[in-house]
Amino acid sequence: MNIRIGNGYDLHRLVSDRRLILGGVEIPYEKGLLGHSDADVLTHAIMDAMLGALALGDIGHYFPPSDPQWAGADSIMLLQQVQELIGAQGWRVNNLDAMVIAEAPKLKPHIKAMRDRLSQAMNLPIDCVSVKATTNEGMDAIGQKEAIAVHAVVLLVQ
Repeated sequence: MNIRIGNGYDLHRLVSDRRLILGGVEIPYEKGLLGHSDADVLTHAIMDAMLGALALGDIGHYFPPSDPQWAGADSIMLLQQVQELIGAQGWRVNNLDAMVIAEAPKLKPHIKAMRDRLSQAMNLPIDCVSVKATTNEGMDAIGQKEAIAVHAVVLLVQ
């Protein structure tokens, strides 16, 4: 069996007048993430991990922010397109592990919904989708509630 590991990272600024979407789940909060698409930082990091595992570049190559067709795009739909791309090359995601770094809002009540949504979108058993959350203990832009970041790792199998 051939395996590949990919890691992804993304960070988006928190701003007023935007919805906060993580892992395809809308989370009630006074701010949302700034970006050309829905700015789902969790899903973006996962896509970058998938693409990186096969040395296929990053999501900016496939869904450039300069292209108006991706304005406000649903990142779960983009994730499914990336999944089709890796599937066409004979690969599939075996499992995913992601760490969301956010000072606020508290994400624990939403983790199960994020895992469920990603599991469905990626056609993976729920026990193959790990989403965790932590804070930066008040340090840097994330700690000052100005941004949310995500680290994601995927294992692909052929």
